[in-house]
Amino acid sequence: MNPLWSNIFRKSAEKDSLAYFLGTIAVFSELNKKDLTFVESLVHVRRYTAGETIFAEGDIGSGMYIVRSGRVQISSRDANLNDRELAKLGPGDFFGETTLTSPKPRSASARAITNCELIGLFRSDLLDAIHKHPSTSSHILLGLSRVLSERLQTAAQQLRDTGHRKPLSEDRS
Repeated sequence: MNPLWSNIFRKSAEKDSLAYFLGTIAVFSELNKKDLTFVESLVHVRRYTAGETIFAEGDIGSGMYIVRSGRVQISSRDANLNDRELAKLGPGDFFGETTLTSPKPRSASARAITNCELIGLFRSDLLDAIHKHPSTSSHILLGLSRVLSERLQTAAQQLRDTGHRKPLSEDRS
């Protein structure tokens, strides 16, 4: 085969690989190819049909999900037990990441809007990887903490911008 053509086909196959896709996700974006190949062996591909519940608010969380294809709705129940949409997610978005470090009840529900392919990274697999591959695992955890830090900073800025902060005199009791 002409080397030009084989090079084109190889690059196309690489971009379709799960490891390549994982490298586009903020949590894993600083990992090298070898580490991404290892992460590929940790994750689980899950498929959901439109309308199917991925997890419900209050369930004990076990890990994060990355949307590879399809759309997912994140919602929460208000005081009157009505569902309130918080977000619609698509390819490249991820959710549930806080349960990687602490298995707490889910603060929202996730439901497939369309048929979806999700990539799951679960706490038990990450804990096992910490012992077997500490360097790669620490890079994953650093990526996770970077993303969570950025989200907290964004949320704090939004609160400041919308004026939802009590004056200091009201905070004291």
